[in-house]
Amino acid sequence: MNIYHITYAPTVKTVHLHFWGCNLMCHGCIRRKGIYDFHLGETKDTISEEREGPNEKPTRFLDIGEVKDILKEKDFWQVIFMGMEATLDPELPKLAKFLHKEFHSHNTLLTNGLRLVPVDYIDEVVVSIKAYQDDIHRDYTGVSNKEILRNFIKIYSSGKKFRSESVFIPDLIECLEIERIAKFISSVDKTIPYRIDGYVPVGNNPWRRPTFQEMERAVGIAQKYLLNVSCLIGKKNVKSDIIRIF
Repeated sequence: MNIYHITYAPTVKTVHLHFWGCNLMCHGCIRRKGIYDFHLGETKDTISEEREGPNEKPTRFLDIGEVKDILKEKDFWQVIFMGMEATLDPELPKLAKFLHKEFHSHNTLLTNGLRLVPVDYIDEVVVSIKAYQDDIHRDYTGVSNKEILRNFIKIYSSGKKFRSESVFIPDLIECLEIERIAKFISSVDKTIPYRIDGYVPVGNNPWRRPTFQEMERAVGIAQKYLLNVSCLIGKKNVKSDIIRIF
C-alpha cells in the first residue's frame, strides 16, 4: 500500500491514514512543509514557520496486513483516508471494506477528485476544489479541473455524506474565485458544507497568509450561495492531542 504514516486521536477515537503520492502538483501544497501530521506535538510548530521544510520522503510503506494489525490495537469509530492523495492506492477499496466490516468504522475519504474510486465502503467524501477557472487551476496544479468538476457531481450523486473545501490564497484564489467555486457547488446542492482554509506560506511562492478580514469576506460571499460555510485560519486551530502510531 501507499500508507507511510498513521496517527490516532484517542479523545475522538479517530485514525488518520496518510497516503504517499499525488496526481496534482500544487505550488502551495502544505506537504512541502513536512510529510508528517502537523497535529503531532513534535511537528505542530512547523506549520507556522515561513520556510519550506526538508525534502522528506517516506522510508517505509505498510502492507495491508500491517495496517490491519496496527489498527486492531486501537479503539476507534472513524478512519480518515488522507493525503497526499489516497485514491491512487489500488488497495484502498479493499482496506475500506475490511475496516467497515471488521470495525464498523465511519470511513472518510479526503480527495482532490481527479480520480474516482469505488465508494461502496466509504461513508463520507470531502472534495478539495483548488480553483473553478481552468486556467487558474492549471497554473496552480499543473492539471485541468474539468474532470474534477465532473467527478464532483458523480461523487455527490453516489449519495454518500459529502463536503467540500478550498484554500484562500491572496492574489490567486481570492474572493472572486471563491465565489465561482461556491456558485458551482450550489448548482449541485446548496446544502453541501463548504470550508475555506487560509493559505499557509510554503517555499518561494509569492503569496502571503490571508487576513482574518479577508477570510470573513470570503465566507460572506460564499454564504450568498451556500447554506453551510465555515473557515479555518491560523495555527490556533492546530491541535496536539494526536499521537503517532506509525
